[in-house]
Amino acid sequence: MLAMKLVSPPAAPPMGVTMAKKCGSLSALADKTGGGGRTGTGFPSFLPKEVEKIKDPFSRTLAQRIERLPVQIGSSESCIMSSVVKPLIQSETNPVVLLHCFDSSCLEWRCTYPLLEEAGLEAWAIDVLGWGFCDLETLPPCNVASKRYHLYQLWRSYIKKPMILVGPSLGAAIAIDFAVNYPEAVEKLVLINASVYAEGTGDLAKLPRIVAYALVSLLKSIPLRLYANILAFNGMSLATSLDWTNVGRLHCLLPWWKDATINFISSGGYNVIAQIKQVKQKALLICGEDDQIIRYKQVVRLHCELQDAIMRKLPDCGHLPHVEKPRSVAKLIADFSRADCC
Repeated sequence: MLAMKLVSPPAAPPMGVTMAKKCGSLSALADKTGGGGRTGTGFPSFLPKEVEKIKDPFSRTLAQRIERLPVQIGSSESCIMSSVVKPLIQSETNPVVLLHCFDSSCLEWRCTYPLLEEAGLEAWAIDVLGWGFCDLETLPPCNVASKRYHLYQLWRSYIKKPMILVGPSLGAAIAIDFAVNYPEAVEKLVLINASVYAEGTGDLAKLPRIVAYALVSLLKSIPLRLYANILAFNGMSLATSLDWTNVGRLHCLLPWWKDATINFISSGGYNVIAQIKQVKQKALLICGEDDQIIRYKQVVRLHCELQDAIMRKLPDCGHLPHVEKPRSVAKLIADFSRADCC
């Protein structure tokens, strides 16, 4: 059932939050700096120059639509310039807000996002604080509390209506954590191959700093990202896999990426196991039949533990259905967003 209580005054920001820009008027700053400069090929100038080498047309098109909006997360004079893809249309139904996986970006939605717009939905693709293409030059905290509060402030400043919050993989844990803490902001949840039973980052949070930096450096390496693509997708050609690897690691080329990722890992990460049964919103669970990362029995467990959930399985599909089967995922999200039952 949709929570209908009025939005309360904003909670205090997490301890230690620092900001990148002076905010002033959010709307004025958004109008002035949202798009930023553009390259000759139409890409925002804040994206790494390697975006020009990407061949996938869907990635290129969505990348050209990324902009930065000022999101206030501390004092009234400071904000973080936060990367999003804004909707072109205003819909009568509540907006669909798309999160992404661990250490990823809004470009993950390159195939499904245009189909959601074709379906007439008001769709936002946003970068979670610490990943994607936000301006983190001042190295703000990127722990769970900071990610949650940043998303709340973005919602409160720009989206302003209860949303259908969509989270793939670790994004499902982000969505659950947010829905439990800010129920007035979430009408429904869509959880895709949900990674919600990990107990945070575990022993990785205790690594010596020099070891943590070495480990995180591996995360952006082409061999590791290529291997992750092989695990995530079915029957992909090497050329496509290499191109999608470059899409998936583009945000890693920003100068603050390594520090932001280490900050998240050392903070302990997401552990939402105890929150799952507290979710009040109706949820749609989407799982790929051939997912090699999240086991099917975990999806079944989640279906049983949520108070109000339905489950849909997609055949011949791996860990990222919104990339592999965009038409199927877009239809499931569109139908779910418009109906009381599916």
